[in-house]
Amino acid sequence: MSVKIYTTTLCPYCKNAKALLNNKNISYEEINIEEKNMSREELSKITGGMTVPQIVINDEAIGGYDNLWALDQSGELEKKLN
Repeated sequence: MSVKIYTTTLCPYCKNAKALLNNKNISYEEINIEEKNMSREELSKITGGMTVPQIVINDEAIGGYDNLWALDQSGELEKKLN
């Protein structure tokens, strides 16, 4: 299982996404696009989205926090992680 989350430092939705993952004991790799000097265009090429957070599970871009939350609520998150 591989989970990556692309973030920025002051993003409240990034904090929410990390909290959701932490509460479920899901390990993830955080990539702070500010620290990596990554442009939004570069982020879009990798994930398909220009906003943060962008979450990628097993090489599938799932979108941002709202998408992650919806997957969790529907039970689909567990399926994607297995």
